[in-house]
Amino acid sequence: MSAHGNPIPMTSRKCGPLSGTAAVPGDKSISHRALIFGAMAVGETKITGLLEGEDVLDTGKAMQALGAQVIRHGEGSWSVHGVGVGGFSEPEQVIDCGNSGTGVRLIMGLVSTYDFATTFTGDGSLRKRPMARITDPLALFGAKSYGRSGGRLPLTIVGTANPVPVTYETPMPSAQVKTAVLFAGLNTPGETVVIEKEATRDHTERMLKGFGADITTETTPEGYNKITLKGQPELQPQEVAVPRDPSSAAFPVCAALIVEGSNILVPGVSQNTTRNGIYTTLVEMGADITFENPRTEGGEPVADLRVKYSKLKGVEVPPERAASMIDEYPVLSVVAAYAEGTTTMRGVKELRVKESDRIDAMARGLEACGVEIEEDEDTFIVHGRGPNGVTGGATCATHIDHRIAMAFLVCGMASQKPVSIDDGSPIATSFPVFEKLMSGLGAQVTRANR
Repeated sequence: MSAHGNPIPMTSRKCGPLSGTAAVPGDKSISHRALIFGAMAVGETKITGLLEGEDVLDTGKAMQALGAQVIRHGEGSWSVHGVGVGGFSEPEQVIDCGNSGTGVRLIMGLVSTYDFATTFTGDGSLRKRPMARITDPLALFGAKSYGRSGGRLPLTIVGTANPVPVTYETPMPSAQVKTAVLFAGLNTPGETVVIEKEATRDHTERMLKGFGADITTETTPEGYNKITLKGQPELQPQEVAVPRDPSSAAFPVCAALIVEGSNILVPGVSQNTTRNGIYTTLVEMGADITFENPRTEGGEPVADLRVKYSKLKGVEVPPERAASMIDEYPVLSVVAAYAEGTTTMRGVKELRVKESDRIDAMARGLEACGVEIEEDEDTFIVHGRGPNGVTGGATCATHIDHRIAMAFLVCGMASQKPVSIDDGSPIATSFPVFEKLMSGLGAQVTRANR
């Protein structure tokens, strides 16, 4: 079943060299947070470069449902008139977060320390995803949650009128869990502390500081990350320039690496060290990527990426890198299929509970394309077939997962036979211009109904 009711079957064919400039959309993680922080500030926050994918737009609707004013001025240009920390009002309707695990989990944290009830739902994929990892720490503040078995959506959070500050050690590396706890702590008196054994993406901490919250990060004697937030701050409105999304950029980058003769420029991509594991890994594989014009935009490090076709070799991807590239393993597994030798990805069990079981989805699709795969609960191994060695010729199931859909379309750009997917509609959740952008570079991606 599609994310939108009607599946959009798509096919990708072997193409000539990719060339030109790939201006990918704004960062999804930062776009979500910009709307949320704008809603919690007092006054008008102006946002440029906002990703206008469905996931982010659903977060904007949720902020309106909670009482903020969210206005679109033009492409990527938005403003949010916030109500201040503690100023949200009970939503009149169920909040539908569509396909967005980030959106629903962050907003659950946000409303858990308000004295009202909020009910959340989402699409078929989101309704299967585990929410107990969020509701368990929120219960420590005093919030109650009522959902389907396994803590799945639809789910109602009944916030607490008298939240108590919490010190919480995250059981798994998860920026969503960390952020939900910090958001709950914003409307809680005293200090809320999050301890993570492995650092995860730090956009929330950067933006909290930028909006005027009292937040500190330190390393404990055990080497853990300890984040301390003082509750009930008055957040100041900001002008937020959203950098381009490194997860979206990975698709044209990886396509250029495997399509012979390619040479593309991907400008203004976030180089945040908590997000750039994919680029570290690609360079280790022998990728010809040059990081040009490094600079800071909106408090985030960015660079322009010059990417050329490369003969790649398999590598061992260490488990400690997983948090910095968790969304990029699907397309990395495609690149690994075109490399010489074996690529082993360890510490990736989190992929089992994303929009789909991404290990299973990629393994079955790559096998159908003639690639040998090994897997267990926490490991994914791809035996590379070298340049031009992937047979293709398969129709791959996307499981309503945007990254699976795009990864297999990238695969088809260099395979001997075309690669099809059963449904490309979920791509709109994070990268609505994917087809147009890739076609502009020279890719041959078509819809079945054309």
